[in-house]
Order: sequence, then structure tokens, then C-alpha cells
Amino acid sequence: MSIDIKGISKWYGGFKAVDDIDLHLPTGQLTALLGPSGSGKTTLLRMIAGLEQPSEGAVLFNGQDATHLHVSERGVGFVFQHYALFKHMTVFDNIAFGLAVKPRRERPSKQEVRERVEHLLDLVQLGWTAERYPTQLSGGQRQRIALARALATEPSVLLLDEPFGALDAQVRTELRRWLRRLHEEIHVTTVFVTHDQEEAMEVADRIVVMNRGRVEQEGTPDEVYDRPATPFVYNFLGQVNRLHGRLNNGRAHFGDLTLAAPEYEGAQDEPAVAYVRPHEIRVTLETTADAETGLAGTVQDVTSVGARVRLEVAVAQCSEPVQVELSRAKFRRLGVARGDRVRLHPTEGRVFVEDTDRDSLSAHAA
Repeated sequence: MSIDIKGISKWYGGFKAVDDIDLHLPTGQLTALLGPSGSGKTTLLRMIAGLEQPSEGAVLFNGQDATHLHVSERGVGFVFQHYALFKHMTVFDNIAFGLAVKPRRERPSKQEVRERVEHLLDLVQLGWTAERYPTQLSGGQRQRIALARALATEPSVLLLDEPFGALDAQVRTELRRWLRRLHEEIHVTTVFVTHDQEEAMEVADRIVVMNRGRVEQEGTPDEVYDRPATPFVYNFLGQVNRLHGRLNNGRAHFGDLTLAAPEYEGAQDEPAVAYVRPHEIRVTLETTADAETGLAGTVQDVTSVGARVRLEVAVAQCSEPVQVELSRAKFRRLGVARGDRVRLHPTEGRVFVEDTDRDSLSAHAA
């Protein structure tokens, strides 16, 4: 089932939690709503579910207006962060609950219920837990049972609100890989809320990055990471360096480093910020042939982290040390140490006109 969000807004008194959002979520796609606390992602999810009513706009399922349908009429399965399992019921009865409370004319037979619950238990790889109680299971196991319960009524849409937020890091990693495999098997249109960038990048087909109730960017994981549309997306998706300089006639100047910004051809001494990720920087010693180009700096620290080596380089155009990430092989070939003078050469990145009033600005790939 496809989902279309048309001009959705949600007010709570004088606070606008969701601000005029338009989205199309295709059938069978797994979409992550990603953003910090207070960005509006859970409110948007609850409006899709029918647990909240929008102040403005509409929610369409397969092109049909579902805005005012009761949650029970939407064919939606919802999984909460804290499982919401019934402690006094066995795992089997928890999963069967949604089927047992259906109107008599829609309720499956006891045999059909048993077969469906057993199938779901096998699907979530917990067939041996049927007669156990939730308190006898681990957090990761309870979350999988909550997911099985949501799937029992065969929903057309599956919604998950921070599904792994209450679990420790190792269990989260295992479960998000499991969820990806499960989705490839069942192909239910799925929307999940998360503030974990790595989780969204690993699990989702498409990511919607939200901030202050608005959509900053949507796209595939590769698109939003490799081509961030705004400073906010750059800052939120992984570590980034910010270099401050000036724009003049389509060129951005950061000390000895100059980057092209042709869409700012008419700019006259405008403040500029270049956003560059640590792995998008080439490093040379000042004694090499290209010592007259690039951003001059001094290596302050060298740290080995697994297969990578991180350098901290002090430069005049950045209030904090520039972070550079190299492979061990490149680090050995470079032969750099603390105190060495180096030049930094961005290989990727993006130049923005600096605007203190708004994070979302026009940009140009460097």
C-alpha cells in the first residue's frame, strides 16, 4: 500500500510540531523518518497511524483519503519502543490478541489463529517461546514478539516508533540487520522512526531527514549521505568539518584554499562555510611539490582506530581542529607525526552561504 502525505501540519496550541509536509511513500518500501528529538518524526508517524489527527492536510492510502479513518480501519500495524506486551499473557496469546478481538464475522477460526501465530513465531525465529511470558524473554526477544503481534492482523502498513531505542548497542545492531532481512521477505510498506543515523543508513530503502517539523531532505541512504542538501543534513549525518571563509564572484576563499562556487557568481565578500567530511581530505606535507596550495595547518594529534587513523589538524579557518581520516596504508606512506606542518586538500565537500537565521541554505558541490 502506498502512502501519500499532502500538506500535513500539526499544531499543539501555539507550537507547530509538523509544518506543511508532502511525501510519497511507495508500496513495499522501508522508509526511515530520521531526525533529532523534537523534529516532528513521531508526530508524523502517529498521524499516519490515525493516533493523531492533523491540523491541516491529508493522509492517503493507495490514493484514498484516510485522514479521518479510525486507527482500527486503516489496516496499520504499530510497534512501540517499549513493546507494550501484556505481561499476564503468554507469547502465543500476545501475538494472537489482535485476531481474538476482531468482530466475530472477521475472526479466524482457532485453527487458523494457531497456524498464523506459529508461522509468525517461526518468522521471527522464536518458535520455542510460545508458552513463555514476556518477563522471561530478553529485550531483543520481546521486541521481535511485539513485531510478530503487529504482523498477526496482516497489516498493509507497518509503523515502528524507535523500535530498538530501549536496547543495548549490540542487540540493536543484530535486530536492525534482522529487520532488513524480514522486510525483504514480507515486503510490507514500512515506516520507522529513529534518531540513529547508522540505523537508518543500514536498514532503510529511503530516508526522510526531519528538523523543526519540516523535511530537510529525502532520498536513498547514499543520496542523503553523499549529497547533503543543507548544512543541517551535513551536521546530522556523520562527522563533518566546517571551514569559514568569504565568497567573491563565484569563488570561495579559505586562506590558501579556493573552491569554485559558480552559482554565487554575483557574490561580493559574502560569508561562506565549506562542509567537508574527514575522509574527503587529502593530506600532503609542506615539503612536497604542492605545498603552496591547500589549507595550511599543524598536526595536533594522531589516533589509530581499528583500520583507520585519525588526524587532528589546527588551521586558522576553523575554530576547532580539522578531523582527517586515513587508511593505515595511506598514513604510513604519508609519514606524518604530531607537530608536522601539512596542507589539506578537500576532494569532496559543499560550499554554503553562511546564514545565521536558517540551517537550510543553497549549496554547491565543491
